[in-house]
Amino acid sequence: MTAEASRTGSPTDLAADGGRPLDIALLTYKGNPFCGGQGVYVRHLSRELARLGHRVEVIGAQPYPVLDEDEDADEGYRGSLRLTELPSLDLYRQPDPFRTPGREEYRDWVDALEVATMWTGGFPEPLTFSLRARRHLRARRGEFDVVHDNQTLGYGLLGDVGAPLVTTIHHPITVDRKLELDAAEGLLRRLSVRRWYAFTRMQKRVARRLPSVLTVSGTSRQEIVDHLGVREDRIHVVHIGADTDLFSPDASVPQVPGRIVTTSSADVPLKGLVFLVEALAKVRTEHPGAHLVVVGKRAEDGPVAQAIERYGLQGAVEFVKGISDAELVGLVRSAEVACVPSLYEGFSLPAAEAMATGTPLVATTGGAIPEVAGRDGETCLAVPPGDAGALAAGLNRLLGDAELRTRLGAAGRERVLSRFTWARAAEGTVARYREAIARSAGVDRSAVTGTHLPLSPNGGTPTAVQDPGRSAASEAVYSESRATC
Repeated sequence: MTAEASRTGSPTDLAADGGRPLDIALLTYKGNPFCGGQGVYVRHLSRELARLGHRVEVIGAQPYPVLDEDEDADEGYRGSLRLTELPSLDLYRQPDPFRTPGREEYRDWVDALEVATMWTGGFPEPLTFSLRARRHLRARRGEFDVVHDNQTLGYGLLGDVGAPLVTTIHHPITVDRKLELDAAEGLLRRLSVRRWYAFTRMQKRVARRLPSVLTVSGTSRQEIVDHLGVREDRIHVVHIGADTDLFSPDASVPQVPGRIVTTSSADVPLKGLVFLVEALAKVRTEHPGAHLVVVGKRAEDGPVAQAIERYGLQGAVEFVKGISDAELVGLVRSAEVACVPSLYEGFSLPAAEAMATGTPLVATTGGAIPEVAGRDGETCLAVPPGDAGALAAGLNRLLGDAELRTRLGAAGRERVLSRFTWARAAEGTVARYREAIARSAGVDRSAVTGTHLPLSPNGGTPTAVQDPGRSAASEAVYSESRATC
């Protein structure tokens, strides 16, 4: 059913906000729901949008998103949810990352561009996914009321994509780039980091031309203004949150004495794991049974691996990867303390999820973490980023004080329930969708009240920029991408 046809349905068939149900295309160039904030965002937001009564089609590339589809009427879905696979060449898949595709795998010039960028040390996926998504969306003009891009920020999404565009920027990747450059040792490593992050120049150019940007925190909003040059009046904060049904306390799960849990990849400097490893060495002088479970990728070399060896912590640090939701929740519940040691976060889902289980939290004040975790001594213990001594002091304090752990755990859970849930995130996102639709259609509030939207002569939703033609547009994008990448 097309978006136009769906508008002719029963006037009583309304979404939760009283407006007509929307047909939403939700784009994600990486959809892993178990690692990385973007995949988690798409999984939970799409589910809650469907529960509000909207029709959501997630369009993604590898690793494909895992969606919480409606398999039981009791799950509370009012709309629908589906996945459309828009495959890349999957050049970074395991166990053969940076692979060279066979000749039979090439389908068009976008595939050739993807491989060429990878061969020359760049990261092609935001650009190449945006080009494939543009082609896909234009072929389906009129089927969607709104297109929601999840931080692709590629050239292909400029201009006419067949429906009004709303874009989520979790935080500017330029922040990651700066932190990785600061951590890089040697000229060759710095050149490699600069080349890998060359796509951020494209993202900055695209971001400045977007009509409607969503972000997940006030801190990220300011970073988007400062780093990407987006006008303040185009950026709207819609907090995300935890799945509070899944991440919940369970008194029947025994706590493991001395267990500290964190979510982090060892090879990502901004996650601050090396400082937590150093802090653990200090903590074990007072609490010999203290040990760390890391949900994330183990690095075989680099600063974290060196720190583990230097402090003799091989038996006190465990990495787990690829665990299920239930296993993750059980792990967090079993910990005496959760820790977020990041130097910077645009929101920090691990902080919200740990708090939702009632597990007491030690967190840094990097980026938006205080916006999520709350005040020091009230809902968490807060320490400066990059300070192993302060982390150790906070961990020691919590491990040695059961009453404090109980108080902070309960207060943290209440904070998440009142501020940071996926249901609230979906409601705020839909409000921005309706504003974007109304603005694109050139009317004041008709989309908000659910009335019929006028269509452009070619049957699509009118936009400010009309496409001059596929060949010309593709060539222009290709020329600019070569200069950038």
